[in-house]
Amino acid sequence: MLPHAVTNPGIDSVSGHEPNRWEGAINRLPGIALVGALALMAIELGKIGWLQRNGISALTVAIVLGMIAGNTLYPRIALLSSSGVTFSKQTLLRAGIILYGLRLTFQDIANVGFPGVAIDACVLSSTFALSWWAGTRVLGLDRRTAMLIGAGSSICGAAAVMAAEPVVGGRAGQVAVAVSTVVVFGTLAIFLYPALYHLSEHFQVLAMSPRAYGIFTGSTVHEVAQVVAAGRAVSDTAANAAVITKMVRVMMLAPFLVILSAYLSRSPDSREKISSDNTQSVRRIVIPWFALGFVAVTALNSVAVLPKTAVSAAVNIDTVILAMAMAALGVTTHASAIRTAGFKPLALAALLFAWLVFGGAAINAGVSAVFV
Repeated sequence: MLPHAVTNPGIDSVSGHEPNRWEGAINRLPGIALVGALALMAIELGKIGWLQRNGISALTVAIVLGMIAGNTLYPRIALLSSSGVTFSKQTLLRAGIILYGLRLTFQDIANVGFPGVAIDACVLSSTFALSWWAGTRVLGLDRRTAMLIGAGSSICGAAAVMAAEPVVGGRAGQVAVAVSTVVVFGTLAIFLYPALYHLSEHFQVLAMSPRAYGIFTGSTVHEVAQVVAAGRAVSDTAANAAVITKMVRVMMLAPFLVILSAYLSRSPDSREKISSDNTQSVRRIVIPWFALGFVAVTALNSVAVLPKTAVSAAVNIDTVILAMAMAALGVTTHASAIRTAGFKPLALAALLFAWLVFGGAAINAGVSAVFV
């Protein structure tokens, strides 16, 4: 989503040679410094009483500050800062999610339990099926674009789009469109979900506990980062349930891709649509390793072998890392994303977003009622 094209990120555009590790690290420093400054500013602003009373966390502030910078300052320094911003949005985010496991134990995961898994499975399958059907039959989109938008909406945002690309044989333009829809509606969810919770609580529309809100958020919001922000905007209890539910959903990515790949490989129509240069990549399945790291750290925290002071320090560091990732996410959220996506993909993404909010709420209520 940067305003310039990078043909090969591993080649230095000035010297024409492949940078070594030290050069790569130095190239990241300006972008890391940018999002680090935004993150520290957000953490300080997050201490303001009015923001805390209205459920606006430091992570939400970091995204807002990032969006302001991304649409004003950042385009002028993108060439200098893009490497560090991308590193923060991807690598630091995954590190932050892994360390988030230090806030949880297996007892917390058990509290989400089988209902959370069932909700995730129902939301994933229904959202992807709706995207495939409505995208191709109602809106007339090509099947690859419909599947990529469906993967991003139903599983884990841009990461799912990138993981599904080799399976469906998507082109760069189709991937960019699908990622744009995730940016638009996932960002909207960060602000809409907490607002809906507080309005519901104020007017007593729905009796939704913070834990139930967390499960709803984790099972329906697009990106992991967006789930963390929307959960923390309500409470720590909501955030914990949201992250656990979301990580279960993320771990469904691998079996989802295996099933989709198997289906497409058996479909004669699909084999004709996938070009020969994508034949080998169709078999490649991307495993969300950071989700496994999250489980491993949670397991380590569950046996209580780490000193409490070390855990407390690591949690504070994790807050800074997550704020940096949120700021980077905001920096790369450009207003041009709406123009890039086009009307039909945005219409499909809007339909899926409405389904995730209202259909997801119905699925959450129905499954929860069955297991009460």
